Amino acid sequence: MSGNEKTNQGWRNNKWFRAAIPALLLHCSIGTVYCWSIFSEEIAQYIGFSKGATEWAFSFAIFFLGMSAAFLGNIVEKDIHKSSLIAAICFSVGMAGTGFFIYYGGNHSGSILSLIGIYICYGLIMGIGLGTGYLSPVKTLMLWFEDRKGLATGLAVAGFGAAKAIASPIMQAMLDSLGEGGIYKMFWILACVYFVMMFIGHLLLKKPDSWHEPQKQEKGQNIMAVIKTKPITNYIGIWLMFYINITCGLALISQEKMIVKCIGLASVVGIISTVSAVFNAGGRLGFSAWADTMKDRNTIYKLIFILSIAFTGIIILTSGIKNGEGNLLLTILVLCLIFVVNAGYGGGFSNVPTLLSDHYGMSNISAIHGITLSAWAFAGLTGNQMATWIVNHFGKAVEIEHELADGTVELLTVNPTGYQCVLYATIVLYIIALVVCLVMVKPTDKAIAAKKEKTKQATE
Repeated sequence: MSGNEKTNQGWRNNKWFRAAIPALLLHCSIGTVYCWSIFSEEIAQYIGFSKGATEWAFSFAIFFLGMSAAFLGNIVEKDIHKSSLIAAICFSVGMAGTGFFIYYGGNHSGSILSLIGIYICYGLIMGIGLGTGYLSPVKTLMLWFEDRKGLATGLAVAGFGAAKAIASPIMQAMLDSLGEGGIYKMFWILACVYFVMMFIGHLLLKKPDSWHEPQKQEKGQNIMAVIKTKPITNYIGIWLMFYINITCGLALISQEKMIVKCIGLASVVGIISTVSAVFNAGGRLGFSAWADTMKDRNTIYKLIFILSIAFTGIIILTSGIKNGEGNLLLTILVLCLIFVVNAGYGGGFSNVPTLLSDHYGMSNISAIHGITLSAWAFAGLTGNQMATWIVNHFGKAVEIEHELADGTVELLTVNPTGYQCVLYATIVLYIIALVVCLVMVKPTDKAIAAKKEKTKQATE
């Protein structure tokens, strides 16, 4: 074999080129769905609707992400090239379509057609691209990085979390420089950029040659039969703790900017948002890599919930959000809560596929993971909306002064009591999740065997 042939063969069977890089290209593209808060207000003003009306586009995107993953998991299982191509097309077409309906809404202010078009494009079409794109590289990564599954999936899912930190300043710069109509022009430009990135990822993505995909007759069991190989309460427990972790994360993250303003840090809210996105990505990578060293990956979820309960409890007891302005210690504690919840939110995502593979094996992991992502779909509808409802119905809005860089004073409307009340809801849910984690999710066979071996050694 010639040198060039050896090089080509090595490139074609390199886990970084065939799994890690394409996974990052796919996840760093679709992860920009979390940049919605950067331009949602501008979209609302441009098309003549309230911000509340346009916010449903993001909720629909997360809902259809989870539902498309649940219903298209079998396609991903059978053919990652088909699913990754579907993801590239749907995500970029949805983004371009969103730009078109923003453009239409700008010329027909208040037209319900523009709002519905944005719901369909950003919510439904992009949502399908999100679900299939999220799932496509996960199993491939676990096959290539068999000894460090958590690290591998954490790397890709960290790309999804880091996408906001990377893309937010770029999007803001585009909005500032593109002039009139910059909001829809930005969507058209990014649709092209992300299609190229995702299409390259689609071309590179490949399972190892050594992996033999079980045929239908070899599998012998459908997905429900595989799930029932363990007590059904085991899977229900995994689904519930995944759902609760996302719901609580979204509830706090959706109010993050207002909480930061409430504790007197309005001037650096953008910086803190970027730092929290870094913690989100870091939690995805760090918690999953840490789980690789544990006999039972469920231990990671116990740690996430205990940390979240502890920091939420501290802020409740000290009324940190209400009393944080001008108090350095409370300000630091509130920021720690935001960063811990972001890290735990991300860690919950990166650990669920490896936890499922430990319990149910690799043969149907894409399909089982897809069904489990339905928890994300429902959390996308309940997390933000729960927090908004609590803030609107508890406490009262007050005005605080914020000095701008030019010395002028701006009045900000916040609801400190409302944000504190959100924490009462999340701490109850975190406690429920911890109980579920301890009682319903049983140790894996590997963990049981390790415990028996340890007991045996202790008695000898």
